[in-house]
Amino acid sequence: MGHQRNKNIRDFRTKFNITRDEQTPEERVVEGYFALYESETELFEGSYEIITKGAFDKTLTKDVRALWNHNTQYVLGRSKNGSLQLRADDKGLFATISLPNTQYANDLYELVTRGDIDQASFGFNIIDEDLEELASGGYRWRINEIDLHEISVVTFPAYENTTVQAREKQIEQLQQRKIKEQKDALSKRLKGLNK
Repeated sequence: MGHQRNKNIRDFRTKFNITRDEQTPEERVVEGYFALYESETELFEGSYEIITKGAFDKTLTKDVRALWNHNTQYVLGRSKNGSLQLRADDKGLFATISLPNTQYANDLYELVTRGDIDQASFGFNIIDEDLEELASGGYRWRINEIDLHEISVVTFPAYENTTVQAREKQIEQLQQRKIKEQKDALSKRLKGLNK
């Protein structure tokens, strides 16, 4: 259905696994799912979005960053150097982050360990998607391919209003196109009756 250029962000609650090896106690790892396949998310009333299984497959070889709260000053890992490992399985996008020995990463590790922070997010562009009109009158987007930029461990889900506004604009354009098609069809019928 076309390309979308603006960066999108999606959030959800997850269960992070925390590990600290007894042999190397300075190495701390946070891992978990950052996106789930075939899990319907309501963007706003009557409008939904689903990430199709395999949507991340073509983006896993890119240089992706792991951040804290989408803040580029708090880099937690990077796929290029192996401190961030990403994999897509049947469930979704799973990430393993080997945290750096920095004050902010130490703080994050403690907050995740205590359960104060338990949400994940990811920043991306949509490469391919389908729009489906539901019998209820609502809409569902199926995201088939994603260009992943970053994943984030987040304190609060921060769903960007711009994404919702973009989706609302798409619905408005679709409804206007349907009205024009109905007018054109009616005009053709009227012309046929006047002959």
